[in-house]
Amino acid sequence: MTSETMQALVYDREKDPWEQSRGLRKEEVPSPILDEKADYRDGYMALIRPRFAGFCGSDRGIWFRRAFKEMIYESLDHENKQVRVVGHELFGEVVAVGSHAARELGLKAGDHVSTESHIICGTCYQCRIGDTHVCEDNKIIGISTDGCFAELVKLPARMLWPTDIRKIRPEVATLQEPFGNAVHACTKVNLRGKRVAIIGCGTIGLFAVAVARALGARQVIGVEPMPSHIEMARKLGADQVLVPANTAGDVYEHDPDLVKNIRGLTEGTGVDVALEMSGQNASVNNAIAAVRRGGDVILFGLKSGDAIIEDLDRVIVDGISLHSVVGRRIWETWHITRNLLESRDPNIHDLIYGVILNKGEGTVADFPRFEADKFEEKIQQFPKVLLRFE
Repeated sequence: MTSETMQALVYDREKDPWEQSRGLRKEEVPSPILDEKADYRDGYMALIRPRFAGFCGSDRGIWFRRAFKEMIYESLDHENKQVRVVGHELFGEVVAVGSHAARELGLKAGDHVSTESHIICGTCYQCRIGDTHVCEDNKIIGISTDGCFAELVKLPARMLWPTDIRKIRPEVATLQEPFGNAVHACTKVNLRGKRVAIIGCGTIGLFAVAVARALGARQVIGVEPMPSHIEMARKLGADQVLVPANTAGDVYEHDPDLVKNIRGLTEGTGVDVALEMSGQNASVNNAIAAVRRGGDVILFGLKSGDAIIEDLDRVIVDGISLHSVVGRRIWETWHITRNLLESRDPNIHDLIYGVILNKGEGTVADFPRFEADKFEEKIQQFPKVLLRFE
């Protein structure tokens, strides 16, 4: 390998047709460079050397070919390329900065950073009124532009987030982007003093358990079928964790026993706020059925295709509010995220490292020794896996 190339985990559409493959390849690809003479836009860019990168649910969708084909293929067509470097959860060190970025942002080589994964345009209507998280022309790192499962990644300097490793350890700093999803979901409405159900305790749902508790929820009820995730939800602060009936496939009806149990835990009223974190149709109806009259349902879980809402008249007559959440509010959510992770009261930082990351035992894979089969075993076993580049 020369200085002009680097190792990266990629989806290669020539070698791996979408419908006949799975996983990612470790390949030698061109290294990104900064050359302001060739492209003035490089003055606003930075090169980052990852120290850790997180493997996200979106990355699972690519690994198992369940999601993002169209976005990847359209962006590769636009760039006239065949290979996409995957990955968007990043903690790393800045190694080079464009002149404009250095002057305007004060960014310099050696700075430790994470990154917002949605590269916003800054000029569409949404961006101009402050709704940057729903930018009309955003690019997603690792999907519609090259990502961070690589020895170097080139990103707009304005999308980087400085991180103090004296206050947030690198492994946890890597998870600021997905943790921010949970923060956004939990700050959509005020949770202080509220009874909250978190329906789906995958990685973001587990984060949401800890965030809801930190934001003052007086009762947190988890809903989750996997025993390992049930135990983690309890350790992160859930008062009770209930097991739902089957929600997979074409099931859309809510689970009457689950809703009965939730109402039994809330004096017959239902929860004030239900966060739907799985995307399954039945879970959406469970959330609506479990919330009280006048309550709020936060819709974060994502699943493509149509869905059926049971008894839509109840949503209206009972005054239930439905809120959809995507990404993070830039940069409002990131400031709240930083405060929650840097604080040690409550100690969400150490809970994430100890419970979700299992103190690094089994949850960390060394990038130089990446083996697809062994890595797949890890992502099947743990809710969150990190790639270590050092």
